[in-house]
Amino acid sequence: MVKKRKGLFQKSLDFIETTGNKLPHPITLFAILALLVLVASAVISATGVSVEHPGNPGEMITVTNLLNGDGIVYIFTTMVDNFINFAPLGMVLATMLGIGLAERSGLIGAALRGFVLVIPKSLITAGLVFAGIMSSVATDAGYVVLPPLGAVIFVALGRHPLAGLSAAFAGVSAGFSANLILSALEPLLGNMTIEAAAIIDPAYAANMNIAMNYYFIIASVFLLTIVGAFVTEKVVEPRLGTYTGDYKEDLNKLSTIEKKGLKYAGLSLLIGVVGILFLIFPETAPLRAGHDLIESPFMDALVPIIILFFFIPGLVYGKVTKSIKNDKDVASQLSDTMASMGMFIVLSFTAGQFVAYFNESNIGMLIGVYGAEFLQSINLGGIPLIILFIIIAGIINLFIGSASAKWAMMAPVFIPIMMQYGYSPELTQMAYRIADSSTNIISPLMTYFAMIIAFAKKYDNRMGIGTLISTMFPYSIFFFIAWTIMLIVWIVFGFDLGPGSPIHYSY
Repeated sequence: MVKKRKGLFQKSLDFIETTGNKLPHPITLFAILALLVLVASAVISATGVSVEHPGNPGEMITVTNLLNGDGIVYIFTTMVDNFINFAPLGMVLATMLGIGLAERSGLIGAALRGFVLVIPKSLITAGLVFAGIMSSVATDAGYVVLPPLGAVIFVALGRHPLAGLSAAFAGVSAGFSANLILSALEPLLGNMTIEAAAIIDPAYAANMNIAMNYYFIIASVFLLTIVGAFVTEKVVEPRLGTYTGDYKEDLNKLSTIEKKGLKYAGLSLLIGVVGILFLIFPETAPLRAGHDLIESPFMDALVPIIILFFFIPGLVYGKVTKSIKNDKDVASQLSDTMASMGMFIVLSFTAGQFVAYFNESNIGMLIGVYGAEFLQSINLGGIPLIILFIIIAGIINLFIGSASAKWAMMAPVFIPIMMQYGYSPELTQMAYRIADSSTNIISPLMTYFAMIIAFAKKYDNRMGIGTLISTMFPYSIFFFIAWTIMLIVWIVFGFDLGPGSPIHYSY
């Protein structure tokens, strides 16, 4: 048999996979980066390099040597604090208490299934993409629930199951940074952004909030839903052709008890929303405290509110459907959720050391000043600069799967650079999110990539990495282009990205 020659595209995919697999695990990678920062601080400090503080003319900044006597003391005495104070750690774990109970009680799976079952067949593709995008409120739950559900829905409707799986996967993964409500991703990325902004301007960072991209991600939901449905029906499904497999499926409707559970869970959510509104309005309410909404305690209370908005409906659903019988079941489900966060906790330890060392050394300030000067020297500014950053972030995403891991590494470097160039940290974060989300679905290193292949093999046993990437590539390209254009329009018109979150930064 003559071996079929691989084309350029397949060779490129092989190169990405091989190269990516050679990278250390993100936990190890951050440990290595932390060590490199320590060494770099000693080397750069010895050169005596200094820069003028961009926010305080006349104040010179030098790199702090973290390997001299004082530096060694700093390393040993702050290690635990660096871990505990790693910005996303507490907020993500706390948020997952609410989301985890809603997921494990069955509420999230039933709600997603119920949503796609009630919409007209002509809107099923858009509805599936939309459900995938909205599933990001439950972090990784959408990956497990929606792609196989999308395949089941499509095959039950006589359409190609892999098109349904692809549409759902595109919504869940490529649309991860779009939503109508705030998710755990906001504190996860937002707090790292605020920390990075403090390198240049602590006063500006003190006034930032984790809802910094909220307006933009709301608008993104509708854009990506339209684009995702178009790509599915006009590009992916015609390419897959007619499904000739033997697999058949009947779409299971929600049971009576599930409907009852959803009804009471929805009622509890509505009561919760009304309760929070009473705590915000009028201006004398406790979470308003006489301030503007942006400056009120409400903005600092978003994480507890998110927890309650998932925990209470999840608890109510579990009690109604009997998936939760007593407090022991609640404790068990919460414990299982925290057990699944083990990797994130360990990652937070090494990432926390890297972030702390990077900030303490002042290397970020040096890079920010020199980076801005370099970008100015090549006359690359404005929108081309934003586009270049999105492309760079997208390329990095092909090799490092974790969004938080990449941002913890990139934020201290790129946010100071962009601030020096007059772009707000909020804009830089949104540009990063566009790059990260739109390229997730073509990265073999993405955590759930292998799982999606396993789902797909149920309908096509020949499914492999190359096949999946070639199927998902149109989504990645269309999302990347459409999303970037939308951001450019946002910049041109100068719309705020979120509450009190402008496009431009000035000292």
